[in-house]
Amino acid sequence: MERKIVDFEGFRLCCYSSNTLIIGSGAAALNAAIQLHMAGQKDILIVTEKWGAGTTRNAGSDKQTYYKLSFTGDEPDSARIMAEDLFKGKCMHGDIALCEAQGSVQSFLNLVRLGVPFPQNRYGAWVGYKTDHDPRARGTSAGPYTSKLMFEALSGEVKKRKIKILDNTRVVALLTKSGKNVREVIGALAIDLKADKPENAFILFNSVNIIMATGGPAGIYRDSVYPPSQHGSTGIALEAGATAQNLTESQFGIASLKFRWNLSGSYQQVIPRYFSTDKNGNDPKEFLNEFFPDLRTLTRAIFLKGYQWPFSPDRINNYGSSLIDLLIYRERTEKKRRVFLDYTRNPIGPAGEKFSKNILDNEVYSYLEKSNALKETPYKRLQAMNQPAIQLFLDHNIDISREPLEIAICVQHNNGGLKGNIWWESDLLHLFPVGEVNGSHGVYRPGGSALNSGQVGSYRAAKWISKKYNYNPPPFFEFLELASAQIKEKLALVTKWISEQKRGVSFEELFKEIRVRMSETAGIIRNPGKTGKAVKEAYEMLENIDHQIYASRVKEIADAFRLREHCLTHYIYLSALNKYLEAGGRSRGSFIVTDNKGILPHSKLENHWRFNICNYDRDIENKILEIKYLNKTVRTRLVEVRPIPQQELWFEKVWKKNLEDKMTEC
Repeated sequence: MERKIVDFEGFRLCCYSSNTLIIGSGAAALNAAIQLHMAGQKDILIVTEKWGAGTTRNAGSDKQTYYKLSFTGDEPDSARIMAEDLFKGKCMHGDIALCEAQGSVQSFLNLVRLGVPFPQNRYGAWVGYKTDHDPRARGTSAGPYTSKLMFEALSGEVKKRKIKILDNTRVVALLTKSGKNVREVIGALAIDLKADKPENAFILFNSVNIIMATGGPAGIYRDSVYPPSQHGSTGIALEAGATAQNLTESQFGIASLKFRWNLSGSYQQVIPRYFSTDKNGNDPKEFLNEFFPDLRTLTRAIFLKGYQWPFSPDRINNYGSSLIDLLIYRERTEKKRRVFLDYTRNPIGPAGEKFSKNILDNEVYSYLEKSNALKETPYKRLQAMNQPAIQLFLDHNIDISREPLEIAICVQHNNGGLKGNIWWESDLLHLFPVGEVNGSHGVYRPGGSALNSGQVGSYRAAKWISKKYNYNPPPFFEFLELASAQIKEKLALVTKWISEQKRGVSFEELFKEIRVRMSETAGIIRNPGKTGKAVKEAYEMLENIDHQIYASRVKEIADAFRLREHCLTHYIYLSALNKYLEAGGRSRGSFIVTDNKGILPHSKLENHWRFNICNYDRDIENKILEIKYLNKTVRTRLVEVRPIPQQELWFEKVWKKNLEDKMTEC
């Protein structure tokens, strides 16, 4: 790895040259580094804003799921069957589904080898359970902090291998070059967050490849369960010309607010009490009772939220579990009331019925009985079923045996993202988006499949790089000649921000504008007229953002770049959603498209809650919506979903390709 200092346009740039730059320090990023190192490519550099601050290290649920091929137990499974189940989630390419299924066992066992304590029985079976959108028991877990344990195992291996890490560094731009019908990344520009002054703060990377593992666009939503430290950087790839897909598809669900956490699984299966209050915490009301006929029906819906946690429009009718999400959203947004989960008391029925095991639905009773959790209160049931889920909140100074959890319907995961091929390479060549920043998922996805996708995708990206792009970067003077105009453009912005120093709208207000617009327009309720207006507002903001920014200190400059990135990201996301709605796209995945001619999901709901379910009989619904931002213009196109391919499985042919070191071609 080459390092040098260069004076450029009044700035002193620290410059690194390497084969591969890895942006991010979550599970996908770390696995990519390990796999590259194992393949013999040692000229790699991990760049991260803050080591351990990402979603992998700081997110989870009651027992965070890792989704894999089921290779133990009595129920038969195969990579083909798993691929078909992923593919059934709609708008997911079949070859990607096959790669994720085929690579799941290898990726899972790699984590086991590194020390992630997934549970086994006495015969060595990796036991599992059904997760959401999972027809088989493919889910497994190492507890509430599964991804944290993955991070610890992978980061330990990275440090053991002495892979170079550059901490406190925020990448603010990707650098590219264009050829005949192709565009590719050649490096990146970043800010050293610990620099003493702006002139010394910028870092330049000259790299053959960039693996981008920056997570989902967590910073563009107000109502979010992403860790506060997680922001996302999708916009820097969009600005550089990478294509995105399925940006309409995010996942939403019930989450706590005081400490951001998914309230799925056993948090619901123990049947806590839901109630709301006014803004000051007065006038408590069990608001769900108005919409459920009896306590048996209500407790079943609450229980089912455990493994039907993501909001889904097709689980609202007939007192489905997602009716609860809708009513929480209504209570907060229309009634302007606060909503809570209470584990100290049982829910009371619409007619004043008291909770008892005798009123429980058979499925609910059986599950609690088998879990030895038929106890007196939700808290005691949770103690019996999942003590770590209680301890998790205690670790954050929240005692759910004494205080309720304030909740909201929050964005939790982005199913869409940057487009990649079966090696996770973007159409912006040499850029490999891995983990949640990659839009490999379709409309629906089984819970925990994102962790599998991140591990499989990062392995495949590393494999491709080691086989196809395993060479040195160009001489630094050559790189600088290619990138100088782009670097000048970014540094000129910095000079402008520093020199003007006018006090306009604060960064906090501008970030808030973006987040409010996204949560109120691109949350679980989506209205065609409102979305069109939001796109125009987002475009105007993007046009004016550089004139509203001022900065003098390094931290302010870094936040200014982030603000620009978030502004572009939310404009592209809203543009994709507007395209979907204008073309007649209907309710699906984790959102409702309101339609005054649609079906009213409950007789006591107002008419503006009417909607129709997507039938996938329109082009906008059964094809993948791709979106690209180039030369300040948004371009969209609909792409046919690629089917699951038939593989070449004749051993002698595949073996011959491997002997010729042509595995990537077979």
